[in-house]
Amino acid sequence: MQDMPAQDVPLGASATRFLHYLRDVRQLSPHTISSYQRDLASLERFCKTTDKGDIDELMEADIRAWASQLHRRGLAGGSIQRSLSATRSFYNFLGRESGVLRNPAASVQAPRKPRKLPKTLDADQVNKYLSFDSDSITARRDSAIAELFYSAGLRLAELASIEIDDIDPHSKLLTVTGKGKKTRTVPVGSVALKAIAQWLEVRPPASAGGSECRALFTSNRGRRISVRNIQERLKLQGRKSAMRQDVHPHMLRHSFASHMLESSGDLRAVQELLGHANISTTQIYTHLDFQHLAKVYDAAHPRAKRRKGD
Repeated sequence: MQDMPAQDVPLGASATRFLHYLRDVRQLSPHTISSYQRDLASLERFCKTTDKGDIDELMEADIRAWASQLHRRGLAGGSIQRSLSATRSFYNFLGRESGVLRNPAASVQAPRKPRKLPKTLDADQVNKYLSFDSDSITARRDSAIAELFYSAGLRLAELASIEIDDIDPHSKLLTVTGKGKKTRTVPVGSVALKAIAQWLEVRPPASAGGSECRALFTSNRGRRISVRNIQERLKLQGRKSAMRQDVHPHMLRHSFASHMLESSGDLRAVQELLGHANISTTQIYTHLDFQHLAKVYDAAHPRAKRRKGD
């Protein structure tokens, strides 16, 4: 990633130091850094239009006015929430630099966004989807991709970056690099391992050196398969298997999480498998019906268990 251009004063120098910190110390992805940069640029424009001049002059009321301006412009609550989160992180960074702990964005909240649960497939639909009607090279690869998504609950970028050596077929474990370049080790089911082994039997030789030659999933030309190609292949398989909705990686990841949670009731374990930093993310990401929750409660809570003679 090249050096990021400094923004115009007054936010330029501070913002640039902050973005370099995110890149060099936090090692966030270029996409995340770009989002932070856009949010800070928006705050800078607000400062210029309101003649605030210097970032040190901003107060909580100013941040609230900025958030209100974003809302009037039609930004969704989630987008405003992200902008405020970037601003809070920015002021925390400045506080560590200067020793001044005042953070005018600390208590400013975005409009509450409606809770949306991703669509999921039930077990029968998953079985129907994973029934590939061809044994071609492409079908073997697509089958291995789909099986691994559902077996390990991976994100799209995580699966695309997997290399052959990341999977240990003997221990049935996969080491994957997730958000923030954090690695985690997850189990892989025997069905997925078998599909991967069948794919490796026919995997085309790599057409380039470096990481390309060790990529687990490649195109017909021997190059690492792109995330866009993966999305299109999953959608195509959904149509071939007569699914009523388009199937995408997030749907398979959510189906994995839902089925694991429904079967085990272990929210903490599912959090680890998904690679969520906060368990609250897992609670939103998954859902349980009340009947299953009642069964878990009755089986686990000491005061819920029936006593003899009741």
